[in-house]
Amino acid sequence: MSLELTTATIAERFKHILSILNSERFLKMEGLGKEVPFFICPFAPKDSLDMVQMQEQLILTLSQSGIRVLDINLYDLAIEILKNNGDWEELLMAEAEVSKKELKEELQSILEPQDHLVPAISKKMEQSDFDIMFLSGVGEVFPYIRSHNILNNLQSAAKEKPTLIFFPGSYTHSLENGASLDLFGRLHDDKYYRAFNIYNREV
Repeated sequence: MSLELTTATIAERFKHILSILNSERFLKMEGLGKEVPFFICPFAPKDSLDMVQMQEQLILTLSQSGIRVLDINLYDLAIEILKNNGDWEELLMAEAEVSKKELKEELQSILEPQDHLVPAISKKMEQSDFDIMFLSGVGEVFPYIRSHNILNNLQSAAKEKPTLIFFPGSYTHSLENGASLDLFGRLHDDKYYRAFNIYNREV
């Protein structure tokens, strides 16, 4: 049974999501047609701390059922890439001297999804035995990393296992505008339709 996000408590959301992630149908990626196994978990930004705790509890509870989660925080991954490339210290020093626009453009270049970010995610996938991948930290990496760019470039690499993206905002569908990711409920991130709302998923 689908869950009405606007009236659900954190506990109700946890129960619903856990039941979905625990199901054979979800793990075997059944009922998706030919779509990629991407699922969006939208939430109000005010619930961010509660959602972090929910993710941790989901990982712990799923592990007790033998379901392994590869947990990737995009903010942590971005810092890891910057440090591995030797750009971290340089950017920290430059931050006080360059404009926000210049800093954003520099970060966008270094962390470009197709050439840098998605290969780093793919490497972690190759090095891990997992059943589900969690992606979080979407709000922390905005605006230099846009979620729809990650998802578009991740489609070919992450199609063997389901991926759940924790998104601080709304994922809306309409006949007029199609599907869109609206970060923080107010910033129109861009159109992205090849994902399913986890709250509309049934066991």
